[in-house]
Amino acid sequence: MGSLADQPLAEFLEAVAAGTPAPGGGSSVAVTCALGAALVEMSAGLAGQSVERPRAIRERALDLAEVELSSYAPVLEARDSDQRAGALVEASRTPLELAELAAEVAELGAEVAQASSAAVRGDALAGVVLAEAASTAAARLVEINLAESGADELVERARAAREHAAKIRRGLH
Repeated sequence: MGSLADQPLAEFLEAVAAGTPAPGGGSSVAVTCALGAALVEMSAGLAGQSVERPRAIRERALDLAEVELSSYAPVLEARDSDQRAGALVEASRTPLELAELAAEVAELGAEVAQASSAAVRGDALAGVVLAEAASTAAARLVEINLAESGADELVERARAAREHAAKIRRGLH
């Protein structure tokens, strides 16, 4: 399989639906974050606003989609509970970053939506909703991975990102 960014959408969806561990939830969350960022980037450009940050997030999210293809393998290969616990912490770093990036996309999208015409607002709002979904799903992956790890700081960061994205989405009209 080539780069996820270079795959046709139908091929990516078939790969997600296949009975294999990857691509799975993490890569799907990353692609959703990238899609939300792309909508915010497009809307910002149409509204005459800066596209630099949404573009950077879109590109980073696609990079993280690739990382997610193999990030869980060490968990599956762990030989004992200590090795597994450490591997789960490491496997949670990518979805944590995605939860935080997606929350930032929601914030950027809300700013674009509030400052743009009705013709652009719908796309910006769609980007916010996708970003909230990505942040929520990524945070749940972190919570599931670290439920018994004692890595409370990472879980709290993921939850804070999820709550921030949700608050932004709820504040939109």
